[in-house]
Amino acid sequence: MNPEEDGPKRALTGTLVKVLMHRRDERGMALEPHASRCVQRGEVHELVTTDHWETDPGARIDRVGFLGFAEIGCAGVIDRGDEFWIGDQRVGTVLGFDACHYPNHYNILINAEVPVTGADLHLQPEMPVSFAPALLPVH
Repeated sequence: MNPEEDGPKRALTGTLVKVLMHRRDERGMALEPHASRCVQRGEVHELVTTDHWETDPGARIDRVGFLGFAEIGCAGVIDRGDEFWIGDQRVGTVLGFDACHYPNHYNILINAEVPVTGADLHLQPEMPVSFAPALLPVH
């Protein structure tokens, strides 16, 4: 995200449609070179937590916790650095995207202190999720 190029945007909301409960230490996801992705209302994407910080294109993402799948409630843009919330709980910030299952769905990678799963957070279908613009620019 470049503060000289990027203006304000709306927060995106959605709904958890499936909870996942597993983690992996050698998943081997690859970070997409794109710092943002457009999403459309009704799309379903996978939510994955990680403690990785590397943002170089192709960076290998191994330590992950799977939260679940969420249906996007309104079209918009998800940017690296956006805050990710489930209900009123901040889970982490968007690290980037893995497209190994695209065009079916993106894996939206959420940076967190430790990789957590849907079971760890006691998630249930129909819980609200949101992506909110970061208050400070991400470099």
